[in-house]
Amino acid sequence: MIDISVSRLGKYFGDVLLFQDVNFELYEGQKAALIGANGTGKTTLFKIIAGLVPYEEGSVSVPSHKKLGVLDQLPDYGPHTTVRQVLEMAFAPLYALEKEMKALEARMANGESQPALLSRYGALQQQFEAGGGYNTETELQKIVQGLGIDREFLDRPFASLSGGEQTRVNLGRMLLEKTEIMLLDEPTNHLDMAAVEWLEAYLADFPGTVLVISHDRFFLDKVTDFTIELENNTSAFYKGSYSFYADEKERIRQEREKRFKQEQKEIDRLSYTASRMRGWGIGNKRLMRKAFALEKRIERLKQNQTERMKRQKTLGGKLLTADRSGDDVLFVDNLSKSFDDREIFRDLSLEMKKDEWVALLGDNGTGKTTLLKILLGEESADSGRYRWGANIKFGYLPQKVEFPDKYATVLETAMDALRITEPSARNRLAMYHFVGEDVFKPICVLSGGEKSRLNLCILLYSGINTLILDEPTNHLDIASREWLEGILEEFEGTVLFVSHDRYFVNRFATRIWRLADGSIEDFQGTYDEYLLYLERKKQKEQMEKLAAESSKTEPKAKAESSSPRARKNREKRLSQLEAQIEKQEEQIAELENAMFEAGGDYVLLEELTAQKEEEEQKVAMLYEELNELYEEEAGGDA
Repeated sequence: MIDISVSRLGKYFGDVLLFQDVNFELYEGQKAALIGANGTGKTTLFKIIAGLVPYEEGSVSVPSHKKLGVLDQLPDYGPHTTVRQVLEMAFAPLYALEKEMKALEARMANGESQPALLSRYGALQQQFEAGGGYNTETELQKIVQGLGIDREFLDRPFASLSGGEQTRVNLGRMLLEKTEIMLLDEPTNHLDMAAVEWLEAYLADFPGTVLVISHDRFFLDKVTDFTIELENNTSAFYKGSYSFYADEKERIRQEREKRFKQEQKEIDRLSYTASRMRGWGIGNKRLMRKAFALEKRIERLKQNQTERMKRQKTLGGKLLTADRSGDDVLFVDNLSKSFDDREIFRDLSLEMKKDEWVALLGDNGTGKTTLLKILLGEESADSGRYRWGANIKFGYLPQKVEFPDKYATVLETAMDALRITEPSARNRLAMYHFVGEDVFKPICVLSGGEKSRLNLCILLYSGINTLILDEPTNHLDIASREWLEGILEEFEGTVLFVSHDRYFVNRFATRIWRLADGSIEDFQGTYDEYLLYLERKKQKEQMEKLAAESSKTEPKAKAESSSPRARKNREKRLSQLEAQIEKQEEQIAELENAMFEAGGDYVLLEELTAQKEEEEQKVAMLYEELNELYEEEAGGDA
């Protein structure tokens, strides 16, 4: 079944074309990425699919019986609505069923017992149970934990949260709504790596259809199977994830470039021949007619010539680097930091060597930016010490870039910072995509990405040999991220960086420092190697746990399992287990009835749900032991 159908879609703002002839279809269960440079109309296309924005050409179709969820704009819930209340809005249909059920219960308690009333109540109860009405709190807690929303956070007013926090809560609400078609606009923004990985796993198991806008290439590779690109006011569809798209697009670009050059070579040859014929044909009508025919042919070739695909501009010229640093770039010894009663980290001891690219990773709130500020001298440690090595000249690119004079132009800022002439400054700025009138823009009108670009231009022409980056790819689209990576590849020096962009980390990191629980894990290797190390470590721990459990139950019981005494004990234990299972299952049934009677008492309902889950785990363990005894009995009788 087709969940999203877009055919020959066109959108204008007044007389200005945004896109036209956009075509794609997504079938039930398919997951696709919608990519394109900023301003190509990705979010507008989302709003058109959701029925929020009109369009001028073509058609859009989404099944009316399916629930569609959109994560983009942040709604206004009012000043007093808490985070918990926003999340619980996902259960509004279930709460409506529950309200009607209570009203019917009150009527039945007053003696009403008409068949129609009882029938309606039974239907409501069935709907309520099928929709997960008794498990709403369990579902809410699962989503809350996955997205890193703690219990204190649940009681805060939604309006008091930052934009990133509000986006995370709205994502949680949408996941709880059990939507069948999801439109996700930058869902990983403001999520740490753990939350992003949880979301990847959730979407991998999600049976519905997903269309996602994201600049997180690692996320797109994990989640999507198709890629839709908006470019040159239209769309292109690729049957693969982002990495497939990038390879396929480069292959197509190279093929087109080859065809273009072949065609241009033919045009040049014919142009030369036509020019000579015109020279020879003065007074010769036959030659002039041939020259005229060739020129017509050349004109047709030019009209039908293969269009060249743009290639992302890369850095030109040579970066100015300082003298090489010593082998020991940074030394950290027993560094500790706390804020009030909250310990951020303790006794950190680290070393960074020349030419290393060290990725400082960790969940939000683990102290990554605090550690950077201490190393930059902007924050003081509670104890311990650190030392930069000999001949270190470092530059720092923070998350939020500020300049001394916000009214100075881009050109003035570069000339003043680098102490160079206007022509030199223009040349260097052009390499960072500041061209033409862009150089006369005042700093105060630049976007966050433009400020980062200008700061990077100044840093990399300042003769530094050590670079510190705090989330360098934040707020950049994919093309800008790839451009930035191309620039950084030219840098010859040592780099310490914080990033949640796993694609970026995987491309550059030669060493991983991971902050967690107040301490740091130091891993020498790439991000791929680190993930493999974590997977093997997890497998080893699981095997050791299984071995420890099995060693407790193995001893001499195996040898004695076929003795008459063992058989008698086994039969006795089987009878006990069967009786226990029957009793436990009765308790579970009683808890289910109590949950139904709890109605809107959500505190009681949460307690009963936890008890029910605990009893279900006990039953599962009893069944495991029962199966083991049956297998033992079969083996003993053989």
